Amino acid sequence: MEPTKVQSEGGLNVTLTIRLLMHGKEVGSIIGKKGETVKKMREESGARINISEGNCPERIVTITGPTDTIFKAFAMIAYKFEEDIINSMSNSPATSKPPVTLRLVVPASQCGSLIGKGGSKIKEMRESTGAQVQVAGDMLPNSTERAVTISGTPEAIIQCVKQICVVMLESPPKGATIPYRPKPASTPVIFSGGQQLTKLHQLAMQQTPFTPLGQTTPAFPGLDASPPASTHELTIPNDLIGCIIGRQGTKINEIRQMSGAQIKIANAMEGSSERQITITGTPANISLAQYLINARFRDVAAMWNDPSSMTTS
Repeated sequence: MEPTKVQSEGGLNVTLTIRLLMHGKEVGSIIGKKGETVKKMREESGARINISEGNCPERIVTITGPTDTIFKAFAMIAYKFEEDIINSMSNSPATSKPPVTLRLVVPASQCGSLIGKGGSKIKEMRESTGAQVQVAGDMLPNSTERAVTISGTPEAIIQCVKQICVVMLESPPKGATIPYRPKPASTPVIFSGGQQLTKLHQLAMQQTPFTPLGQTTPAFPGLDASPPASTHELTIPNDLIGCIIGRQGTKINEIRQMSGAQIKIANAMEGSSERQITITGTPANISLAQYLINARFRDVAAMWNDPSSMTTS
């Protein structure tokens, strides 16, 4: 469907392409049963929404159209993810709702403009929208793009995306951009028995209340003042540590990047069946890291229940 031309807020009425990085579970939520959800999003927003093909743990969702249609599509995605979070909490002891999180993929040459001189622009975005915004320090593998993680309420995310679009239009990418392409999964996940599944479910239910949004701002090195760093420790069975680390460390690096926390995994001690994970950062960073770790256990437990989906993610 061609994007519908409509008068947009602030006089913006140009065509723009925004790329999002999503996990398989998030993509499944966007597609919906028989593709009904993504079809509705395309029709109601007027934006083109394309999802990369392939058996990959991560997929690229590309949204193209006039800025107004992009904002509508983002709003629908953010509210859908919030609905998913609310539904997942219905059988959970968690008392506070975790934020909606989206990951944009942005050419590295534009990230300086998003951060601003001395971090002024990213600080302004955080303060004016109430969203948490983090620009990854490293480029995504085999590309010249970086992940920009936005967390908050759907309303805060939408306002933040609008500001990011303005910056991207004012500061086009410099030189050629090598786009990030997620690698396909190849190695199957192997479980030794039902005992591991029980452990996974127990760990997945260890929900941690979140610090209310707006009370803390994630740290960005050398920029605005943040709450003092604190440390939290988790104990994980040795035989389950692999699903947190991921293939060649991809999962633990992703959790570090998305949460903004420092995460250290202790070496295996002789005679011990457990490993210690130390999480350091602001209360918000630590809460988000714990949530992402718990979500990882839930995903792996779900793969065990659905043998057709048992590939490394």
